[in-house]
Amino acid sequence: MTGKVTRRAVIAGGSAIATASLLPLDALAAAAAPPAPKADELWFTEPARRWVDALPVGNGRLGAMVFGAIKTERLALNEDTLWSGQPRDGNNPKAPAVLPKVREQIFAGHYARADKTLHQMQGPYSESFEPMADLRLAFDHEDSANGYRRSLDLDAATALVSYSIGDIDYRREIFASFPDNVVLVRLTASRPGALTLSVGLDTPLRGSTRAAGQRLVLTGKAPTATEPNYVNSPDPVRYSDTIGKGMHFATVADVTAKGGTVVAAGDRLRIEGASEVLILIAGATGFRDHLRAPDRPLAEIVATAVRTLDAARGKPVDAMRAAHLEDHRRLYRRVTLALGDGPSPLPTDLWLDAHRKKADPALAALLFDFGRYLLIASSRPGSQPANLQGIWNGDVRPPWSSNYTTNINAQMNYWPAESCNLAELHEPFLQFIEQLAERGSHTARVNYGLPGWCVHHNTDLWRMTWPVGDGSGAPTWANFALAGPWLMQHVWEHYRFDPNREFLATRAYPLLKSCAEFCEGWLVRHPRTGLMTTAPSESTENAFFMPTGDGTAESSAGCTMDIAMIRELFTNTIAAAKILKVDDAFAARLATLLTKMPPYKIGSFGQLQEWAEDFKEMEPQQRHLSPLYAAFPGDEITPRRMRKFAIGVARSLQRREEFGSGNTGWSASWGLAIWARLGNQDRAALSIGRLLNNASYPNLLGGGGGGPFQIDGNFGATAGIAELLLHSHEGEVSLIPTLPTGWTKGSYTGLRARGGAIVGATWQAGALTRATITPRVTGPVTIRVPEGQRIAAICRNGRKVAFTPKDGAVAATLAAGSRHDIVFA
Repeated sequence: MTGKVTRRAVIAGGSAIATASLLPLDALAAAAAPPAPKADELWFTEPARRWVDALPVGNGRLGAMVFGAIKTERLALNEDTLWSGQPRDGNNPKAPAVLPKVREQIFAGHYARADKTLHQMQGPYSESFEPMADLRLAFDHEDSANGYRRSLDLDAATALVSYSIGDIDYRREIFASFPDNVVLVRLTASRPGALTLSVGLDTPLRGSTRAAGQRLVLTGKAPTATEPNYVNSPDPVRYSDTIGKGMHFATVADVTAKGGTVVAAGDRLRIEGASEVLILIAGATGFRDHLRAPDRPLAEIVATAVRTLDAARGKPVDAMRAAHLEDHRRLYRRVTLALGDGPSPLPTDLWLDAHRKKADPALAALLFDFGRYLLIASSRPGSQPANLQGIWNGDVRPPWSSNYTTNINAQMNYWPAESCNLAELHEPFLQFIEQLAERGSHTARVNYGLPGWCVHHNTDLWRMTWPVGDGSGAPTWANFALAGPWLMQHVWEHYRFDPNREFLATRAYPLLKSCAEFCEGWLVRHPRTGLMTTAPSESTENAFFMPTGDGTAESSAGCTMDIAMIRELFTNTIAAAKILKVDDAFAARLATLLTKMPPYKIGSFGQLQEWAEDFKEMEPQQRHLSPLYAAFPGDEITPRRMRKFAIGVARSLQRREEFGSGNTGWSASWGLAIWARLGNQDRAALSIGRLLNNASYPNLLGGGGGGPFQIDGNFGATAGIAELLLHSHEGEVSLIPTLPTGWTKGSYTGLRARGGAIVGATWQAGALTRATITPRVTGPVTIRVPEGQRIAAICRNGRKVAFTPKDGAVAATLAAGSRHDIVFA
């Protein structure tokens, strides 16, 4: 840690004790008490020691990690289009000739041989999301301080750092403005003229910085290729001077000072004797689109960043802050969640430590809000979709290339978008899917000789769709060819939450139909069973012991996840065709195929079988919950619709967790969502515990336990918590369906049900005390409440609305746009 800080841990009664300080006790006694914590605030009494401990701000396009050291400050900056590489064609024209051989080997039971043959169908790896720059501040004051506090206000989307040195109070305010498209840093001191510092910009990529007037201009170039961090390569990061081989980029920082001077000093700016300093940061890259090679001319890239700064520079700070707050809160304040007794008086890291000893529901509410904040900060209309780390990455070779991993992780990023009332933030991902379909149609033709489109398990800024692995990747991930149906669930869910016929007709249905055409062609008749199945088929990312005893293999026919996703895709495509009254013959073909696909099976442990055969899994602790897709994110298997298989899902998940699964953020989140769907309160509570106790860094970023940061754990946690509080997947609104053990009191507002209704609820002692539903359209709504409770009345504007019992629930016709209050007996 840079600098010495007085660390206070507030205990009962409001007193404070020093836990890491050499200050005398009388100085501690005289120190001002820290401000009362807010319900939606992360705060700390020490600077960040590592990149992953820093606090994220973002506007969808620009991101920054704020470290908050005393004598220095570092903002690690990212721009969402700064990736290595350029468009390329990694499809494999030799693959169609290999596919029949793979299928022959699989149907003959030569699974390991098929794995090796599948290497011949692979292409190159994806490219990597790259760090842009670091803004570095070096202050001319002491390296120790009193009253240090570092915080992230989720409601204001603002990072704050404050401390005192002697009788001078210093404060930093940092936010990323979507309206002004800049990162803003405001420095203040309580004594006039007390701010003296230097400002610099540097980059871990190839680049250089020059000072010009009151601005720093950093220009650089991204690599033409960056190998994944798990690939052993003698030359993993390669640069090229050729235009179009890697993109140029620019970062420009504009500095103004009140009551002081700003002068250029080499490649830095020197500020002397200021009372307030404002730094505005803009970035731009040579990215044009996913089909065209970069680059724009470097002068044009710099000019783009400068224009952004020129537009923002003349605005008063208060006006910029007000616009930022209005924009952010328009999204963030749509939903609220309160659990337990409210926020702890402890700093977030100590609160997290305390949670490991005694669970505190209020910390789960903070985790929920943090996920919503992160989605707002990393995915906006016009931006790229959030990648494996959102928009925050500090490594040239980041974990798993910080790409889009489409066998769970990219999809999980957007699980909360609809249910948490942030549908417009789903748009970058929906556009991404449309662009993948465009490129994926080429992959379907070249690699498989099939119509429609397909996507494999990795993609990147350039919308690559071929199987990665470079001839040596494990087929269980590299050759996974059915990301398309999974992606299509997002398109269909967007329609289910907002049944817009124009969206269905012009955007959703063409994608559904084309993806279904690929899957229709991908299905093959099993020579022994006569059923239509998939081959090759991988249960990501598990392997199995071969029945012959000859070791393990990864590829077989008809894994449960394949069957679940294709069944879902065909069912949704048929439904869409019926709504639009089109393609009757095609819909009939899909309906016939559905009758010829393998049924789900229960295995020897009572589990939902993972493969078509009851193979013994190599990793019973596997973090991927692929065979449980039909329970979540799908909804075909539910306790009411398919009770036998829902019990099998529960046994599968419990067995996974007993062997140690669920200790990464995204895996624990997936487990949480499944337990929520199954209505298991006790196991849901255990999943929340895994998320907070094992799979979160001190700042609640997903990962923890020594593992790399992955933002899908945060987004999955938010979606999973929403799923505990509201179900709408079975054509009804179900209130607090899976309230975890220990969540005895709480409330929420603003959650969204399929069909577009906005829902709120309050409970005490585990029982609902009030609820509200505001429908999007006038029509019938079925409402279900927890067992043991009943609805006494539904009121609109003080007048009762008639309702009738329906299968353990009640049905009523509710009016569009009107709040309906539900009264419980």
